[in-house]
Amino acid sequence: MRSVYVAENLIDAHLVKHALEAEGIPAWVRGEALTGGIGELGVFGLVGVMVPDLAIPRARQIIAELHLGEQPGAVAPEADEGLPGALPA
Repeated sequence: MRSVYVAENLIDAHLVKHALEAEGIPAWVRGEALTGGIGELGVFGLVGVMVPDLAIPRARQIIAELHLGEQPGAVAPEADEGLPGALPA
């Protein structure tokens, strides 16, 4: 078992876990019980998603397809030129 995703929070971890399970990859959330000790533990890297070693390549591909961390509906600055109402750069 190896970690394939370090989550910002439990909701994020469970979204990834469910996406992997929907594709037939068994996944586990590690560090779930540690989130109550935030005041006494380091804040980063506590929660993550783990999969069996053989599933790592496919799991990473699925996670990449989720586009996590990107703002939905955001338009890249170079892509908005020529749109009605677009402001000049």
